[in-house]
Amino acid sequence: MAAVAHAGGAAGAHHPCCAGEVTTAYVARSAWSGVQSTTHIKGTERPTLEFPPEVTEAVTEIIGSVRRDGDEAVAELTQRFDGVERDAIRVSAAEIAAAADALAADEREAIEGTIANVREFHEHQREHLEGFEREFRPGIRMGQRVIPVDSAGVYVPGGRYPLVASPAMTILPAVVAGVERIVACAPPQADGTIQPAQLYAMDRAGADEIYAIGGAQAIAAMAYGTESVAPVNVVTGPGNMYTTEAKRQVFGHVGVDFLAGPTEVLIIADETADPALVATDLLAQAEHDTESRVVLIATDQTLAEETIEEVAAQLETLPTEETARIAWADNGEVILVADRSTAVEVANEYAMEHLQVMSDEPRAYMDGLVNYGSLFLGHHSPVVFGDKAVGTNHCLPTLEVSKYTGGVWVGTYLKTLTHQELTADGAASIAPLAAKICELEGTHAHRFSAEARLDDSDA
Repeated sequence: MAAVAHAGGAAGAHHPCCAGEVTTAYVARSAWSGVQSTTHIKGTERPTLEFPPEVTEAVTEIIGSVRRDGDEAVAELTQRFDGVERDAIRVSAAEIAAAADALAADEREAIEGTIANVREFHEHQREHLEGFEREFRPGIRMGQRVIPVDSAGVYVPGGRYPLVASPAMTILPAVVAGVERIVACAPPQADGTIQPAQLYAMDRAGADEIYAIGGAQAIAAMAYGTESVAPVNVVTGPGNMYTTEAKRQVFGHVGVDFLAGPTEVLIIADETADPALVATDLLAQAEHDTESRVVLIATDQTLAEETIEEVAAQLETLPTEETARIAWADNGEVILVADRSTAVEVANEYAMEHLQVMSDEPRAYMDGLVNYGSLFLGHHSPVVFGDKAVGTNHCLPTLEVSKYTGGVWVGTYLKTLTHQELTADGAASIAPLAAKICELEGTHAHRFSAEARLDDSDA
């Protein structure tokens, strides 16, 4: 298990997908429900997300401090956890300009390219979210409006890998949704500045306000406000176990996207897959964190065995070998299944963040697959494209959360509000039904309200 250096910003933050860069204490599921016709060639226990009591207590203290002392608490926590003192927590226009100047032209172009792709995909999402209004029965009109929240806060983690694509994934959906005010927080580096590529991406993605605040204190500042940071309605984005626990504690006061753990990938591969490519794609996720989960479901034994050999060989020359080797050893699985339908059944049971299908016929699997954060179809659709550049969102659920929700999308920042308008005749027609329900409940004042409309049609 990886260790978190502190409860603040940069140290300990290491998961590259918005699903969460949690370094956490896992509680292992001792028993997998299992599916017939499967063989674990390489197995491990399945984790669930659970934080040690000391993390919960530390975060409670941090949130309480920020709520009580505002900017003063943020400054003290930033100095304690990040070793940084700033004159102001808000990032200035001069700092943003300096970050842009620090990047080469091709670096800026790469960031702009990802932003453009993410924007295009999420604009199409927004186009398919519509309000409506219609007359359902004479005198009874009902409908809905789909409108943005007033304000949103996003967290952009630092740590082992400063997430350059993350601002696009959290800020742009809010921009496309039409959120009026978007706040972004990221932990400061040792020199007090935000990592230049991250800062440039935050600005170009459309953040209205950027603050050099990390960790649980950033979540608290966005949720409850300080002298410098006005509170927001929704908080999204990844973080270490402290930021994730902070999101859990502020939920209800503000909305959050979801709670998530370290990155996950499950690859379904058949005899048409290249074991070297399968191994490469497994290790691409394994390098994120020692807690990363990487799973192969193979319909062919030779493919499974050769992939294991390829992982071992590629680890020998992988620059991030130290992290990836631990993740593979501790959290890697290889499962041999009898056929395509069994592969689908196991994948749905696991319900993992990233799901790749490496087959000449990937769409033959698609209809049956229902539990995943994002689906990558075919030999040429690795997770890295979704994580970094193609346009779909990389803020995705882990630890079986995909059984009830998807990842961050435009709808994360939208509210669906219903309305109704009844004429006197419409009210009189629905009143007996409402009154009877109230009678069954014993809600008498409600019943009187309904019955008062019985004679409205005579008005």
